[in-house]
Amino acid sequence: MTSYSIREINNIIKGELIGNTSQKIEGPEEIQKANSNQITFIGSTKYLKFWEDSKACASLINYNVTIDPGDNRAFIKVKNVDLAMAGILELFNPPAPVFDTDIHPTAVIHETAKIGNGCKIGSNCYVGKDVELGSGVILYPNVCVFDETIIGDSTIVWSGTIIRERCIIGSHCIFHTNVSIGADGFGYRPSDDGRQLVKIPQIGNVIIGHYVEIGANSCVDRAKFSSTIVGDGCKIDNLVQIAHNSVLGRSCIMAGHSGLAGSVTLGDGVIIGGSASIKDHTTIHSGATIGAGSGVMNDVEAGKTVLGYPAQNARDMLKQWASVRRFVKNQ
Repeated sequence: MTSYSIREINNIIKGELIGNTSQKIEGPEEIQKANSNQITFIGSTKYLKFWEDSKACASLINYNVTIDPGDNRAFIKVKNVDLAMAGILELFNPPAPVFDTDIHPTAVIHETAKIGNGCKIGSNCYVGKDVELGSGVILYPNVCVFDETIIGDSTIVWSGTIIRERCIIGSHCIFHTNVSIGADGFGYRPSDDGRQLVKIPQIGNVIIGHYVEIGANSCVDRAKFSSTIVGDGCKIDNLVQIAHNSVLGRSCIMAGHSGLAGSVTLGDGVIIGGSASIKDHTTIHSGATIGAGSGVMNDVEAGKTVLGYPAQNARDMLKQWASVRRFVKNQ
């Protein structure tokens, strides 16, 4: 079992050590669940009340916390507890599943496909005609990559994911289980006689930048024409829908159950809360934040925070909710 002294951990995350503990640290844990060989974290003063009864031998804390850790216990003061904890989690991160052979004999790989150095392809994968995999790509079992798709170096694709034809994927991406990339966009129009729906062909593709991570069961649909684009560094949670012809800038975040309708544009650094929905042909400008559960019907200015259904300025919406509560209370 991997273990570290408190000084070894402090040397790695470069904090300020307060107190000391002789305990060997074998992993991180929540403050109320930790044992005497674990380190925890206190990211907010509201959790200080749990420290005295916690069994943890050490904790990460923010610089503004002033309590004493106690006997044979230690604090590591850091500027950002969440980032420091990420470093500790990396120390104790278990190894990835092992491939006994780089390319499993049950994988089906088209003779025209180009497989880069160091790729690993698991059992029952399918790699189609003229696919290009960069160096170090990992396809876990039961992944399908269809014709003419290009995947950049060191991208990891987990089981059940399907990447449709002609998609372009950057390097160092992570697609979690059952992601759908490049399925048909949702396009239908009533027929002339009004008795049925006519499917609109979706002949575009999906382009995904570098260092993009997409959570389990999320979908990025191909464009009707041109491309659906997810910019470099975007992080997409589980169960997210990105519809045809949407364009995401760099480093956007979309939380679970949120969705973009067709032809939505996000600037750089946009944050979309869980279960929020964005109307088609809407632009959310750079740095804007969409509150959880909101419904965005109109463009959102850069840096603005909106909330509610329909979404509006967050302060205005909070005032409305407060007024409604007072009104109901006084009835």
